[in-house]
Amino acid sequence: MNVAKKDTTFDQCIKCTVCTVYCPVAKANPDFPGPKQCGPDGERLRMKSPEFYDDILKYCTNCKRCETACPSGVRIGDIIAVARGKYGKKPLNPKLIRDYILSHTDLFGSLATPVAPVVNAATSLPVIKKIMHKTIGVHNHKSLPKYSHGTFRKWFKKQESEQAQFSRQISYFHGCYVNYNHPQLGKDFIRVMNAMNIGVRLLDKEKCCGVPLIANGFYDKAKKNAEFNIKNLKQSIDSNSEAILSTSSTCSFTLQEEYPHVLGVDNHQVADKIHYVTRFLLKEFMSGNMPQMKPLNKRIVYHTPCHLERSGGKIFTIEMLKMIPGLEVIVLDSECCGLAGTYGFKEENYDTSMKIGEGLFEQINHSNADYAITDCETCKWQIEENTGLSCIHPVSLLAEALL
Repeated sequence: MNVAKKDTTFDQCIKCTVCTVYCPVAKANPDFPGPKQCGPDGERLRMKSPEFYDDILKYCTNCKRCETACPSGVRIGDIIAVARGKYGKKPLNPKLIRDYILSHTDLFGSLATPVAPVVNAATSLPVIKKIMHKTIGVHNHKSLPKYSHGTFRKWFKKQESEQAQFSRQISYFHGCYVNYNHPQLGKDFIRVMNAMNIGVRLLDKEKCCGVPLIANGFYDKAKKNAEFNIKNLKQSIDSNSEAILSTSSTCSFTLQEEYPHVLGVDNHQVADKIHYVTRFLLKEFMSGNMPQMKPLNKRIVYHTPCHLERSGGKIFTIEMLKMIPGLEVIVLDSECCGLAGTYGFKEENYDTSMKIGEGLFEQINHSNADYAITDCETCKWQIEENTGLSCIHPVSLLAEALL
């Protein structure tokens, strides 16, 4: 079944151009004609001949804000993503090396975590940043994500027997970020779940959700990852897990939406069991299963990630945050941070990325807040690199409040 073709139809487009008005790239980069022209309009031409494909589609960040704004429900971002996968070419130049490194997170995470202190120190050196800028096109103003010395899965092996004692069980799709970069978020997640008398199990195996592979043009690899993950997600549900939770707003969105609509991978057997974590938590809280918490007495600003905005999930995070005692919650205007996964690391996109994020950075810098809060790991990197605030995940803030 060609799921992607069925669900990314452009027929409902009424040519209102509201998608272009809401597109952060169209505002920041005059070379990008906008989602309407690249999406529905361009697809009509591409159906006539692949020669009408324009490589300018690479400027799309896949933020999905065009889809959030569309009054007709057209999957504009998906149309662009499918076209890039079908017609886009990857020229043989040094930037192909960069795109490979940025997108193959499992491979390079596995290589880097055993020697994380060395890798982190090396990639922080100005001379290394300058070399990467000149050779493979990673902008020298960007700091590559730091690796953890040891993976989350390795740590979890020591917790498995304890987690199995809980009568209620959920499965955790931890993703690359928790496994290779920030295991503490996974540990905080388990603390929160256990405080509600819920045990955590991992999938027997999982691979990168595929979104960086899609963004960098490695569609065949992304599809293989998707098929692998769906197989393991099914096995997890068959093992009596109540749900599959993710602490990454992008991972959960990809598992539910990108698999069928962009990669053509059928996920209908598990899609309704996959949830971004705050949706599950808020439901538990409102059902009376709220952990005991102490007042935090902090002022926080909350930034809505683009994919969480698209999925309609931000309300669950905001309402959950409001239930933490002593917390003053300020919801920022919903704007793209500009990093868009791997997009902002690339020297050709850096200026656009920074221009997109200007408004958000200004809001945060004038907030007088103690923390910035966001659900997305790449938003966290962008905020911390361009503002004076530490940025943490809602689950980590919740763990901080536990008695």
